[in-house]
Amino acid sequence: MIRRPLAPWWLATPSRFAGLTRNHARIALALLGMLLAATLMAYATPGPPPVSHDPANRGNDQADVVLYETIVDNLRHGGAYYLVTADALRAGNYPLRPFVTFRLPTLAMVQAAIPPRAVALMLYLLVAAVALAWWQRLSPAFTRGPPRLVAMALLAGGMMAFVQSDLAPFHEIWAGLLIALSLAVHRPGSWVSAVAFGLAAALIRETAGLYLALMFALAWLSGDRREAIGWGVAVAVLAAALALHAHAVGQVVRPLDPSSPGWSGLLGFGFFVRTMTISTALGIAPLWLAAPLVGLTLFGWAAWRSELALRVLVTLSAYAAVLAVFGRTDTFYWGLLVAPTLLVGLAFAPDGLRDLVTAAMDRRRITVTRVVR
Repeated sequence: MIRRPLAPWWLATPSRFAGLTRNHARIALALLGMLLAATLMAYATPGPPPVSHDPANRGNDQADVVLYETIVDNLRHGGAYYLVTADALRAGNYPLRPFVTFRLPTLAMVQAAIPPRAVALMLYLLVAAVALAWWQRLSPAFTRGPPRLVAMALLAGGMMAFVQSDLAPFHEIWAGLLIALSLAVHRPGSWVSAVAFGLAAALIRETAGLYLALMFALAWLSGDRREAIGWGVAVAVLAAALALHAHAVGQVVRPLDPSSPGWSGLLGFGFFVRTMTISTALGIAPLWLAAPLVGLTLFGWAAWRSELALRVLVTLSAYAAVLAVFGRTDTFYWGLLVAPTLLVGLAFAPDGLRDLVTAAMDRRRITVTRVVR
């Protein structure tokens, strides 16, 4: 006897877990329990230094932002990017090796060319574009308006840090929004805009290159060779830009300039969880509640049966692995690359949980009756 999927609560179509057999549902529930338990590893993971919230200590609380502001100001006064960046890094006791300690010049050059108010306006317009694109993309996912509004509220919760204009010099702010926009505008057979926004994110922050590689792999595995070529071209453009960037950095670095301590923090999955709580509205909740909610967001993205959900889940999982293996306590801001879309997964979790529990508790049996004539 095949169990018919229950009618969805919020979603327009049954979740990915609808119709599972009892044994498969129980396995899935066990894995979910392990995921939620793993999120509590955040308690054993060191977080970034506490912020004083004292304007007089902004130089310490937001040292990286102040660094990027200094670079932009010097560019506005006629400085050359690599020279002023090297001087700013030395003045702040930052490492200058390897070349990736220098940010790509894209964002600083753009911001130096326009007034500060225009920079803030561009940021708000980008946030609005992300919200509009996700509203359009999420509309078919829900049968009613209230769940859709909940999903948008969760999107807003993931973008709390992205509407702070004083963080506009921060590269991850722009790259994270562009990745979210790239995901929202992508559709099968319509991928040019998604590639363009993804490449823009990577040319601002090269760590977004992982997103390009993931989208290339997904396009290739899905059999869409044209889209895969598009993402492959974006990866090649980024590689060429990084080669030129490395050469330019080599011209200004001195033999005695310090090197980075490396990126092998090995802080584990708990660091990803803590990073996500810091980067989103979950930061206002106690860790005992916020940490499991991060796990439920991942579950929710797995529950929504759609091509977009798969892309978001793969992206979140890949950056979770990067943060777990390579992240340091002072590189928690890498999480901003995927923070905007994270919490939306909670909107898909209720249907997924209901379907899993229902399937796991199914006690029906197949009864065979032999008729003798």
